Amino acid sequence: MPREGKIDMFFVPFPHRWYEGLLARLRQDEAAARSAFTAARAETETLVQAQPGNVRPLAVLALIDAELGDKEKAIREGRTACDMLPPTKDALDGVWLMTNLARIYSLTGEKDLALQKLEALSERASGPINGPSYGELHLNPDWDPLRVDPRFEKLIQESKKPVPTKL
Repeated sequence: MPREGKIDMFFVPFPHRWYEGLLARLRQDEAAARSAFTAARAETETLVQAQPGNVRPLAVLALIDAELGDKEKAIREGRTACDMLPPTKDALDGVWLMTNLARIYSLTGEKDLALQKLEALSERASGPINGPSYGELHLNPDWDPLRVDPRFEKLIQESKKPVPTKL
C-alpha cells in the first residue's frame, strides 16, 4: 500500500491510515485501530472540506466514522452522499454509495436498515453494477453482524447467480 493511500476502482480516496486501521482491527488491536482511523478521519475531513460537492471523500468519511463508532455522524454522512448522487443519476457511483451506506448500517448495528439496502441493491440486478458480489458479501468482515440473519444468507445465495447479459 503506497504511503499516499489508494484510489480504488471507483476513484475513491482511501487514505493509507484507513488500511492500517482495518489491519489493526483484524488483529484485534483496538487502540491501534482507533489511532489509525482517527488519523484517516482528519486527512479525509480535510479533503471533504476542500471538495464539498465530491461524494467520494464524504462516503469515505462516513465509513471512517462508522469504524470509530460515531453512529449518528456516519449514518448522516452516508445518507447525504447517497442523496447527492443516487443510482438514478449515476448507476456506478450511486450503487457504490448505496452499498457503502449498507456497510455503515451494518457496522453501526442497524441490521434491518443494512439488509433493506442490500435487498434493494439485489433487486437492481438489471445490469453488471448491482451491488456487492458474492465474494464481497461472503468474505468482508463488515457484513459479520448480518451473518446470523437468514435474509443475509439469502442475499449471499442470490449473489452467486450469474448476472444476466444482453447480447
